[in-house]
Amino acid sequence: MLSQRRATEHIDIKLDLTDLDLTAAETKPTYEDIKAYVLKTYELKVSTLYISQVKRKLGLEVGESYKKPKSENVKQPQCPPDKEKIIIEALKLFKMI
Repeated sequence: MLSQRRATEHIDIKLDLTDLDLTAAETKPTYEDIKAYVLKTYELKVSTLYISQVKRKLGLEVGESYKKPKSENVKQPQCPPDKEKIIIEALKLFKMI
């Protein structure tokens, strides 16, 4: 019986979130953000592997990889110098370096 009743009053609440601090995770761009920027700006596709290689080279924090090779002797492709420069530019734009 109660579920069929309709509320005759309601309260509207507006919250101003501009004064709240963002956490570090919320301010960091994702790999997808970086890939989208490079694609939009340079019409080039970069892989997450290349982004993580550049981040490691610069000493930035890199998350754990879920796509680990099954054997230890697997050769990974290395990021070409032209794409490395573009990724570094994107990291500077996102204020990661």
